[in-house]
Amino acid sequence: MTIGVGGSNIETELNKLADMTTDVVAISKVEYQARIDKAQQLMQEQGVSALYLDAGTNLHYFTGLKWYKSERMVGAILPAQGELAFIAPHFEQGSLKDNMVISGSYNGWHEDESPYQLFAQVLKDSGITAGKIAIDESAAFFIFDGLRQAAPSFEFSNGADITAQCRQLKSAAEIALMQRAKDMTMAVHKAAAGILRPGISTIEVTNFINEAHKRVGASGSSFCIVLFGVATSFPHGVKEPQVLQENDWVLIDTGCLLHGYNSDITRTYAYGEATDEQRLAWQVEKDAQAAGFAAAQLGACCGAVDDGARAVIHQHGYSADYELPGLPHRTGHGCGLDIHEWPYLVRGTQTKLATGMVFSNEPMLVIPNKFGVRLEDHFYMGEQGPVWFTEPSHSVDDPFGLAKS
Repeated sequence: MTIGVGGSNIETELNKLADMTTDVVAISKVEYQARIDKAQQLMQEQGVSALYLDAGTNLHYFTGLKWYKSERMVGAILPAQGELAFIAPHFEQGSLKDNMVISGSYNGWHEDESPYQLFAQVLKDSGITAGKIAIDESAAFFIFDGLRQAAPSFEFSNGADITAQCRQLKSAAEIALMQRAKDMTMAVHKAAAGILRPGISTIEVTNFINEAHKRVGASGSSFCIVLFGVATSFPHGVKEPQVLQENDWVLIDTGCLLHGYNSDITRTYAYGEATDEQRLAWQVEKDAQAAGFAAAQLGACCGAVDDGARAVIHQHGYSADYELPGLPHRTGHGCGLDIHEWPYLVRGTQTKLATGMVFSNEPMLVIPNKFGVRLEDHFYMGEQGPVWFTEPSHSVDDPFGLAKS
């Protein structure tokens, strides 16, 4: 029997968990202001007059304001020089001001008015009548379309030229938040493995993981993929729930949010005994993950990490490319306020690895119609090179390294 898998129950495992967030330090107002200062410097260098930040993670990152996207325009204009100007429905003024971290002027529009015309007027009132306006890359098309019609004299560009350059280099405070979030999810992973038993459904495990994340201090799971048997060969799951059988193959991929920052960890193991084919594939996956980590050196291209992991997989007779059996997707992705963000560890990516970047490392091995193996841990680029947030899975027989602890 795989060590740490099965043998417990839901009540016991939940009672082992406790709040892990009591000493967490949130991002400071000083850091939000520093982010704004960096963005404005980049805007001046790129000849951008103003940047529109839409509701979502970019607005959160630069201003501290957490707000959801909807059919109503909510956002902020960050000029290359000067103060923030928020644009939102007039009736939301009280709520938005209550949630603001970095203050700025509030420009409200009533339901029978155009937020896009208001956008153009705010620019004009700020002395911005021509030039380049960068639009948040995550903004919906209807917002961009409304803005360009209301302000046709401007040239519009992709805001990612600014936002990505800021967000892909994490501060010590951001890395600390992600470290704790990942520690929380690792504790949940161990608990989830313990409750497995023949007859338990993927829905029951998913519900447990959501509750377990709450026990360690998160609002719940930001996402959860639980797969048994052949379903593990589908990287992001199947529509029908499964029921665990003796000697089933198990894949659990989950994470949580801590002050908006994501964890994202995957473990794969057998409930009972693994087959020889599964053992071999599991070790290939572990070796590929290690090779990707070794290739992640400061100054190397992001694509080199994918190359390193893929080479190991190919050496064992699987596809050298993105075909199956083999590794069908990129080796990893950046992570922060968005679970998938820049840069990406994919073949051909020339972005240089730099101190402060954070990535997943998950070169999933898929054997069609049989099973899949995904071992996912995250690392950040430290001053001397890559640093794991969480220790990679120990072995197929002891995935959490319990026997050695």
